[in-house]
Amino acid sequence: MTRIPAGTELARPFMPARDFDLSKRFYEALGFTKLVDGEVAIFNAGSGGFILQRYYKKEWAENFMMQLMVDNLDAWWAHIASLDLPPRFGVQPAKAPAMQPWGLRVAYLYDPSGVLWHVCQRRDGAPQD
Repeated sequence: MTRIPAGTELARPFMPARDFDLSKRFYEALGFTKLVDGEVAIFNAGSGGFILQRYYKKEWAENFMMQLMVDNLDAWWAHIASLDLPPRFGVQPAKAPAMQPWGLRVAYLYDPSGVLWHVCQRRDGAPQD
């Protein structure tokens, strides 16, 4: 078996943007760090990240989901709620944290393109979360 090189690999999904500038402002408001701003915008999200692109297909965007694992979901929820996102960005209201049948406590948040974010509480003793 051939081993892959190990180092600082980072996988980043390409996310759709119906309105590229509005989406960039949305993610900046959430507090993500924008690393690159050009034909694409690259954002850091904790130890991961994503690439926002000037591309949109309704069916794709509305079936695209992201998961953000956090150490303190209650603090994240307070932050999200304080941003008043629906009138500012034309998004659906976020859904408050609740325990899900699969064992994670999750809040749900939609971006301006319809991408659904699962903001999840990291489980105690589960560093892989």
